[in-house]
Amino acid sequence: MTAIQGISTNDALLYCREVTRRRARNFYYGLKLLPEPQRSALYAIYAWMRRADDLVDAAGEGGKTAEVRLVDFGRATVDAVGSAASGSTSGGTILHDPVLVGLNEVARCFPLDVELFRAMLEGQLDDLAGRSYRTFDELREYCERVASSVGLVCISIWGYEGEEAPTLAVERGIAFQLTNILRDVNQDLESGRVYLPLEDFERHGITPESLRAWTDPVRCRSFLLEQIDRAEDFYRRSEPLDAMITPACRPTLWTMTRIYHGLLRQMRADPARIIRGRRVRLGALNKGTIVIRARLRARSARSAGSAAR
Repeated sequence: MTAIQGISTNDALLYCREVTRRRARNFYYGLKLLPEPQRSALYAIYAWMRRADDLVDAAGEGGKTAEVRLVDFGRATVDAVGSAASGSTSGGTILHDPVLVGLNEVARCFPLDVELFRAMLEGQLDDLAGRSYRTFDELREYCERVASSVGLVCISIWGYEGEEAPTLAVERGIAFQLTNILRDVNQDLESGRVYLPLEDFERHGITPESLRAWTDPVRCRSFLLEQIDRAEDFYRRSEPLDAMITPACRPTLWTMTRIYHGLLRQMRADPARIIRGRRVRLGALNKGTIVIRARLRARSARSAGSAAR
């Protein structure tokens, strides 16, 4: 690892690892399975995403709105990624922010596309604006900004073979984000946010308000099952991606997918739970089984890699 004036890259990456350990929850189990330097790189990417979320939550601090905070962070991010190509950092913000120092180091080691980070921040700005989506095509654009962009960053760090991999990573990201939206639909409706397509509500003869009140169980269930089917289709279409990722990194993608897909399957088993029950979670036994199987896959991948050498 290199060192630059200010925070050393080693300290910055340790900071990013600790942020991930404390706050990533399910993701941390999967990221731990990665070999180095991919593991530390993904810790830095997660810490960057966490920082963007925190800037939204800290709106108003220091006299700045959340929008201004995100725009400032976007400029610093462009600096951190762009300056890596010249082997330097060019701003004091980068030098003294462990997240940006870590991101700069990742950009030195892997081909990061700064436009993907811009897309993620644009998605955050959509959230702040309280935007709703008339059609699924509009919602898909949002999903691509906030989730598919992350998938494209991940595969650029993991490595892959096959020209279809980026397209499949976009679709896997949409599957993950649709799962997130469905999982949180009740909380979002409570706060006045509607992510699911408005035309779908109309076609099923319900409104966001009647969905939250569960006033017509038959129509509400049919509406949610349609949304679940759509997410399921993106999981199915993106299945070939798993075999395209560098073998040593496949257990991480497998773990993330199993956890998210498992949440979707729970919602399918009882759609009413999305609205009327506690937030859907995987049970400890289910999650533990996934982690154990993922560790076995990682061990097998390491053994295969050693044998190949």
